[in-house]
Amino acid sequence: MWVGPRTERVMDTLLLTGFPGFLGSALLPRLLDRRPGTTALCLVQRQHLGTAGARISELEREHPHIVDRVELVTGDITAPDLGLTATTRAALDDATEVWHLAAVYDLAVPPEVAHRVNVDGTAHVLDLCQALPRLKRLQYVSTCYVSGRYDGEFGEDVLDQGQPFRNHYESTKYVAEQLVRDAMADGLPATIYRPGIVVGDSATGETQKFDGPYFIAGFLKRQPGPVAVVPRVGDPDEVRVCLVPRDFVVDAMDVLSVQDRSVGRTYALTDPHPPTAREVVGAFSTRLGKRVVWVPAPLSPTHALIDRVPGMERLLGLPAEAVDYFASPTTYSTTNTTTDLEGTGVSCPPFEEYADRLVDFMREHAEITSKAMV
Repeated sequence: MWVGPRTERVMDTLLLTGFPGFLGSALLPRLLDRRPGTTALCLVQRQHLGTAGARISELEREHPHIVDRVELVTGDITAPDLGLTATTRAALDDATEVWHLAAVYDLAVPPEVAHRVNVDGTAHVLDLCQALPRLKRLQYVSTCYVSGRYDGEFGEDVLDQGQPFRNHYESTKYVAEQLVRDAMADGLPATIYRPGIVVGDSATGETQKFDGPYFIAGFLKRQPGPVAVVPRVGDPDEVRVCLVPRDFVVDAMDVLSVQDRSVGRTYALTDPHPPTAREVVGAFSTRLGKRVVWVPAPLSPTHALIDRVPGMERLLGLPAEAVDYFASPTTYSTTNTTTDLEGTGVSCPPFEEYADRLVDFMREHAEITSKAMV
């Protein structure tokens, strides 16, 4: 049975995993701005401490209200007790909130790595939550793609629909969310957020990695001349691409996380009017000055060709796993999200308003790759 928080008032602390990742870095200043008097402990793997320290310095310059309110603690979600020292673990007795963002976001992740990070890591976070005497809420970041290859509209309040999965990322995030839901059924106060494919900031285009739809932009860009050939693995006018800019995801989580009604709720953080595959390719190709020729290409043979022919993935710059999502039969209900954000001023901008910024940022930052830290 879940143990409720103590009632005596002491300094509040929140624990954040997934820092200095793409979402965690943007989210941290928002959380502390909305929670005066709260300090943050950011769980960071030892090999990322240098990067995390530099990121904190940058954030302190940009957001003076977080100065002296953030502490980096060494740990690892794949280790029992998160690999925390006894001193750090004792400090967490003051934690009223846990934000669990850390995961492997890689469509080609090996099964053992995916399970260790996404499933075991979430189980370890839940074990910690069980032991925190003042915990008021777990804020858990899942993904829309717990849907797997579900055929139809996938609801926010469902999980197990007998759906098949395309890769170990999807299947392990599904199992991890089920663990969270089981804990919620046992009394854990929690909110689940399911972002779609997170792309750059809608205002600046800034991102930390080029994957997902960026593979398509890169594929178009590397083809010589004014014409680009695109495989038609699904109906480009029917397939919807589940894109969402980082700023909307962060803004939505920030606002929803303090609502009393969001406890026990699940939110699909994605565009309620997602672009079609043709619209995505068209926006990118126009910005790149390319004319697109769609060539029919059955999904399974195309996937196999890219996956099995040596050098093909590198030549195209288009992983086999990414192709699958341009034949996805799934759309996503955002009823909970749009309802609970109504009146807050937070809404997802339409893709056509920021597509050019994504392409421009990609062209200006060749040093960024498709890799991201756990």
